[in-house]
Formats: sequence, structure tokens, C-alpha cells
Amino acid sequence: MSAIERAIYINRVVEMPLLLGNKKSRSVRFILLKRRLWYLNFGIYSAFKRVFGLLIALILLVLLSPLFLIVSILIKREDGGKILFKQLRTGRDGKEFYIYKFRTMVENNDIHDKSCADKHTKIGKFLRNTSIDELPQLFNIVKGEMAFIGPRPWITDYYEAMNARERARTIVRPGITGLAQANGRNGITIFEKINYDLEYVKGYSILTDLRVIFESIKAVISKADADAGKNIIHNELKELRVKNALRAITLL
Repeated sequence: MSAIERAIYINRVVEMPLLLGNKKSRSVRFILLKRRLWYLNFGIYSAFKRVFGLLIALILLVLLSPLFLIVSILIKREDGGKILFKQLRTGRDGKEFYIYKFRTMVENNDIHDKSCADKHTKIGKFLRNTSIDELPQLFNIVKGEMAFIGPRPWITDYYEAMNARERARTIVRPGITGLAQANGRNGITIFEKINYDLEYVKGYSILTDLRVIFESIKAVISKADADAGKNIIHNELKELRVKNALRAITLL
């Protein structure tokens, strides 16, 4: 996301609702104050999340090292393939990075091949349902590419299919879990997911993060809609492209 796109989003989504109140709220002084407060909160909380997230991630990597070892052995024993899966995703401000997960599918599984369904390994199904496969993303947090809470980092095809408003979900660091995952995971539409992500950016604060944590725990326990298969991904991309193409035509 460019600096211009970021500024446009903040002006329209973050600041504009503040201009719809009484006459006093329309004063230039009040607008500038609100703008400064939003930027101040955003900057301070972003720095706090980075330092806090780094410390917690390092502690968890040490504490969970026995689990990492056990899972690694089980994955290797099943088919002798790679333990970790890495894939290019879209991160903060549209910058790309490689995300890490425990491998849950057969090695020749191709997300872009629509001719066959995803092929999970036996241990992979368990890892996916319990979200244990996401634990290697602690390394992404240590590297500063992700946070614990934030919009999920999707494959780069999504970012390319989005318009400027939708790309604003990348203003913050992507997370292991987010507001969309806490409110339906893959059981809601792509547009609902994006709206949840934009709601998260708009209400970026520790209270929002605490809300996501508690709701995510309930979502993981329920195990509902945990897996986004190829068909879901391809259908979502198609819907995004069609909607934005039609919107572009109407603006001509």
C-alpha cells in the first residue's frame, strides 16, 4: 500500500466519521486534533505490540520447543517430506514475505491447481483443525513480519485483486489470528472478512486485540470452518476480481 493510499484511507474511514457530529466537530482545530490523536495511538500501540510480541514469541519458542520437536518427528515419519511449509504472502503495506507453517498437505499439492482437491496428510488434518500448524509463525513474529493479532496474511493474488479501500487492511502487521478469524473463519464471505479487517484497523487498540483473543479461543475450540481449501480461495478471488472490475466500469 502506498503512502497516498494509506492517507486516503485514514482520511475517509478513520477521520470522516468524526465529522458527522455537531457543528463544533467540524472545526479545523478539532479535525487536526483527532488526526494527531489517531496517529499517536497508532504509532505508540504499534511500537508496544512489536516489543511485546517479540518477547512473548521468544518465550513461546523456548517453552513450545518440545511440541515443535514432536510435531516435526510425526510429519517426517509419515511421508519423509519437508517439515515446514513456506509460501509468499502479503504483509504490512503490501510488502511480500514468506510465511511459515507446519506442513499439513502432501508435498506436491499445488494451491493454484483446481483440477484436484487439497490432499492433507493424516497428521496434517489434526494440525489444521487444532491450528497447531500456525505455530511456526512465531518465527515470522520474531522477524517483524507478523504480529499475534491482525488481519491474516493472504496469498499475493488477493492483494492484486483488491481495490485501494480493501488494501487498507495491510496498514497494520498481519497476525496469526484476527477479527475475521474470530467471527467465522472460512464460514463467511471474502467481503465480510475484509470488512472485519478494516474494522480492526479502524479500532486499532489493546481492547480490540483482547476481544480478538477471547473470540479466537472460542473459534479454535469449535473447530468450525478451519480449513480454506482451493475451491474457497479460487471462488473468493473470482468474486473480488468480478466486483472490482464491475466497479471500475461504472466509474468510467
